[in-house]
Amino acid sequence: MVAPIVLHGRAWGELYVARPAGVPVFGRGDADFATVLAAVVAAGIAQTERLEEARRLAYTDSLTGLANRRAVDARLDEAVERHRRDGAVVSLVVCDLNGLKRVNDTLGHAVGDRLLERFGTVLSLCGAMLPGALAARLGGDEFCLLVVGQPADEVVKTADEVCRRAVELGIGDGVACGVASTEDPVGPVRSARRLFRLADAAQYRAKAERAEHPVVAGREGPGDPVVRLADEPSRAPDGERRRFRGRHSP
Repeated sequence: MVAPIVLHGRAWGELYVARPAGVPVFGRGDADFATVLAAVVAAGIAQTERLEEARRLAYTDSLTGLANRRAVDARLDEAVERHRRDGAVVSLVVCDLNGLKRVNDTLGHAVGDRLLERFGTVLSLCGAMLPGALAARLGGDEFCLLVVGQPADEVVKTADEVCRRAVELGIGDGVACGVASTEDPVGPVRSARRLFRLADAAQYRAKAERAEHPVVAGREGPGDPVVRLADEPSRAPDGERRRFRGRHSP
């Protein structure tokens, strides 16, 4: 006996039911039960699809298709815990698109959105050079790459490629990139928040200096200005400098 499994008005599959030889053949009641059972299976599949879509939307940036800030927070917490437990290298690249406001003001938000989409593609393609890297849009003109288990120098090389390709987009003014890695001399990284502050401080310096290449936390020796900036006491009323997004956990 066969009952069709219909999903979204189309045949998704079939439910087959069989009995051993010598057992009475299926009757009308059996056929009706199989039909109901096929409908229950279809409803379960549809519910699973809806839950998966809701989960995807919850962790995906709708404009670029990259991961969103919620996904980065979850993955970064896991990565730093792995670093603390196993010593895994965790690196974070924070990128800030230059000139997005000018593009929006002079060429319109549709062109600005196109710039965001195109840079998202650049970031995703460059991130593919690093196995397991998570490319994400944090919001507005800010993006990041989260990389676990790869050498810091490889992450810096990839960030440099991101900078180079961003200039070639033809709209906007390139990108400011900051890199922070637990493999570099940045001091203990016991929380996701500190790694984020380090990468953000490096990006802040790259932006201020209009740097064409990534600024990397911890690579200027003792008293590295990026590390000092990241570790400055917060002065904002909410306990966090505006430049440093992220959780307020210690």
